[in-house]
Amino acid sequence: MRRAEVLAGGGVLAIAGGTAAGLTAGPAAAVIAVAVVIGGALAALWFARNRFRSWEYQERDEDLIVERGVLIHRLSVVPYGRMQFVDVSAGPIDRIFRLATVKLHTAAAASDARIPGLERDEAARLRDRLAALGEAKAAGL
Repeated sequence: MRRAEVLAGGGVLAIAGGTAAGLTAGPAAAVIAVAVVIGGALAALWFARNRFRSWEYQERDEDLIVERGVLIHRLSVVPYGRMQFVDVSAGPIDRIFRLATVKLHTAAAASDARIPGLERDEAARLRDRLAALGEAKAAGL
């Protein structure tokens, strides 16, 4: 999904930048402008690919671990008993690709965790499982 966004945006920007540079400074400037935009789009594609691959989550007995980050690695541990509710959301582009984001809400705003890019069925399964575990662990407090 992110690759499609980067490619579409890069293509539009290359056409607009090449046309503007070609009209104002000549064909050599148009080639340079298009090359710069293509280079930026390739860098953005690399980052989007690595960003997607950096997300991991692991369900354990007492908590959920969410790891993410390309440049800065983050690790969130959310105890099931501290979860207040689990939210599943999907924007218009997410729905086209049948994806969803699971977001865990806790009492502390800084400890909220999210898992983007899950298939809709997996997001629903995870939501139901986390909600059940959250209720069971909260009852034991």
